Amino acid sequence: MCDARLSGWFLGESGQLCEGFFIRAEDTVIDVGCGSGGMSDFAAVCGAEVIATDVDDKKTAALEQRLRLSRARAFRTIVSDSNPLPLADGIASKVICMEVLEHVEDPRRLLAELVRVGRPGAQYLISAPDPFSESVQRMIAPQLYWEPPNHLRVFQRDELDALVREAGLMIEGRPAHFFYWFMWWILFWGTGGTYQCGEPESKAAVLKHWNKTWYALLSDANGQRVARALNELMPKSNVLVARKAA
Repeated sequence: MCDARLSGWFLGESGQLCEGFFIRAEDTVIDVGCGSGGMSDFAAVCGAEVIATDVDDKKTAALEQRLRLSRARAFRTIVSDSNPLPLADGIASKVICMEVLEHVEDPRRLLAELVRVGRPGAQYLISAPDPFSESVQRMIAPQLYWEPPNHLRVFQRDELDALVREAGLMIEGRPAHFFYWFMWWILFWGTGGTYQCGEPESKAAVLKHWNKTWYALLSDANGQRVARALNELMPKSNVLVARKAA
């Protein structure tokens, strides 16, 4: 989280989830494919109404327990595969869908659902694994990484842009980040990491060493400049901020 904050993510004081994407108390935020719920947690800190969906009932249940104790203006968690989203048209001012499109059979259908539930002028935060990152993963990750319910496809950067625009959204920004996780996953798979109950599990010392190395870099006088360059050139994910026409 410290790395993310230094890169402009999760700035609770201003409501900035990432560069160009702010969450206010008056917002209704839909977090599609919420996973462990980090984005929903941030929206709750901002006092927004939070609607979180995921196919994993255990993750939505755990998130709901946290949201009960949060500052969220209102909240719901929904177990859903998003095909379709069990939500009314035009209810959200902010729609988040991070690291989900690569998992679904029909990305265009999911994007259509995202656009449907956003109100006119709604803002979107959408991401998918970067193709360069995935090309490295292809060489070292086990086959399960490329099988349902994991990654079914790799989006080239211009391909993801085109899909988002075809869905009716205008791209406003590309907040670069996640080189840390680009390297973390390489080291994770390379040292025999496994999934247990849908979560990565590893006792490899190299991951602890990588964490220390990265934060040592960030504390150096030139560390932020180096980190920005790495985030731009070798991000773990391709992240887009987009908007629905008003």
